[in-house]
Amino acid sequence: MGPRGRIGRLFFSGAAAMLILAGCGPKIERPTRICPGRGNVLDSLSVLRARREKAIGLRANGQCLLSYYDQNGKPKKENFLVRLWMNPPAEFYLQGDVGFDAKGIVLGSNEREFWLSIRPKEISTYWWGRWAETGSVEKLMISPRAIIEAVGIAQVDGGDGGNWSLSNEGPFDVLTKRNERGAIIKKVYAYSCDYTVRKIEYFDMSGRAGAVAELSRYKEVCEGFSIPTVIKIVRHGSAEKQDSVRVTLESVKPESFTEQRRLAIFTRPEPRGFEHVSRLIGGELVEQPR
Repeated sequence: MGPRGRIGRLFFSGAAAMLILAGCGPKIERPTRICPGRGNVLDSLSVLRARREKAIGLRANGQCLLSYYDQNGKPKKENFLVRLWMNPPAEFYLQGDVGFDAKGIVLGSNEREFWLSIRPKEISTYWWGRWAETGSVEKLMISPRAIIEAVGIAQVDGGDGGNWSLSNEGPFDVLTKRNERGAIIKKVYAYSCDYTVRKIEYFDMSGRAGAVAELSRYKEVCEGFSIPTVIKIVRHGSAEKQDSVRVTLESVKPESFTEQRRLAIFTRPEPRGFEHVSRLIGGELVEQPR
């Protein structure tokens, strides 16, 4: 598989997971203080939903480290600056300075669509899709919506809590979501003392582990809403060869968006100037004519 396909798998893998640079998978940061957990699943869900409702627009600068393997099986790393903007609940935009190109990597989403582009000549690919056609968001490794979850807005749908269960593991309340067949599709680890989400695990439709998100170093953006400034992602696969990404955010600030600016940032651009264009439909990447 060439570098274009390798990076494509990194960003659009069949199930997404959070980063580790070692080979055995990420270990959740375990706080030393232990507090009583919530008494029932509805109470736990209500706390997370209240936090989600307090989310505001923001902008941030930071650093991103990609670790992957090329077509010859050799480990590669890309370390670059990133800038991001987020307008909850669905609008997200991140651009990375790769190869002296401020938009060498672009990742974005709005309520209807998502997109990812990588400009360096050896890859030169544009991926995009519509949320309504993708099925499970967890089929993307660094899907914009999964990143929004990682930035502190965990999606805990299901008003009556019927598809969620609650357990406690030391300092963490663990919310587990199952599908209609009873298979686990998601786990959310909330630190009992402040109810910040410290880890999110994603599973495929048969209940096999597919991805994990590890979140740490929370910073308050406004009263009642804070985000992790370190986001780690690893894709499950070969234990010896795991693609990974680490985003470290700095200078996180609240941001309001005029309608004109919102449309300029969060509208999907046309895929001009790329060697390859692919559309994600039902979990499959379909090459598009240029």
